[in-house]
Amino acid sequence: MTSEDEVILTPEGFASLEQELEELKTVKRKELAARIKTAISYGDLKENSEYHSAKDDQAFMETRILTIEKMLKRARVVKSAGASIVQVGSIVVLNDVEMSERIEYRVVGGAEANVAENKISYESPMGKALMGRSVGDLIQVDAPMGIIEYELLEIKSV
Repeated sequence: MTSEDEVILTPEGFASLEQELEELKTVKRKELAARIKTAISYGDLKENSEYHSAKDDQAFMETRILTIEKMLKRARVVKSAGASIVQVGSIVVLNDVEMSERIEYRVVGGAEANVAENKISYESPMGKALMGRSVGDLIQVDAPMGIIEYELLEIKSV
């Protein structure tokens, strides 16, 4: 296995994927089987939109199950060792220099990234700029609107 095959996850991200996989395999599979059975009872499968919708959902779910299983097999779980430098798993508090605005992000692997939850991938432009940095460092991130400068105020480990 090469490092390119690895899926880097925090312990929480690994647990979250395991939980999602378990729910898909148990609860969701049963729900979809029931939907398909009900749709079949409506008759003529050619014209049965309920049946086709349920089969599409089933295909999507089975693909997601395979994807999660592959990610978990290739996972390298990283634990934040300390709070002196930014690494995967670190929570960083930044100050947007231009806007004087505090922002907090958690640096995670790509499979866990979720901007709505302030989880950024270490592979993203912001993540790359943060990796290995220390409190007090000025970080420049090349964004579509130009260079944005942040001051690294705090590093927290989980």
